[in-house]
Amino acid sequence: MPAVSAHAVDVYPYRHPPSAAGGAEWLVLRRAAGRPDAGAWRMVGGKVEPGEAAWQAALRELAEETGWRPGAGLVEAWALPSVNAFYEWAEDRVVLAPAFAVRVEGEPTLDGEHDGWAWLPAEAAAARLAWPEQARLLRLAARLERSPRPAAWGLPLEHGRGG
Repeated sequence: MPAVSAHAVDVYPYRHPPSAAGGAEWLVLRRAAGRPDAGAWRMVGGKVEPGEAAWQAALRELAEETGWRPGAGLVEAWALPSVNAFYEWAEDRVVLAPAFAVRVEGEPTLDGEHDGWAWLPAEAAAARLAWPEQARLLRLAARLERSPRPAAWGLPLEHGRGG
């Protein structure tokens, strides 16, 4: 029987630029050469560290991979009411990765994990993502971003580790 793990998180950054006529643009990142999935487009994501809540891992990964953190371009962060579920055959485990959306301002400052980025409308961003579950979650985030959300989904930015 496979193990079940929640050791990873996904983060879907978006912005509202004046040129987007009211619609959000979503950030996708290109994995750098020499990294797993080199050349593939993905969102921000990573592992949850020991003693860290998933939402704290999301804010930390965002800060590490893009430079955005509370007080430095991170405007709002909220949990999606869904997870990225996938199977890792080599570990014989099912991973349930909590997913988060973050509204940001400015441009990312990439670390060595990625060598390029693009801001795209939701459907174009989802189409660029290599993993179908990430595309599904980006579309869900885009739909929910345009609607009122329960306050309980919002993350407490003042308490995040964020880098």
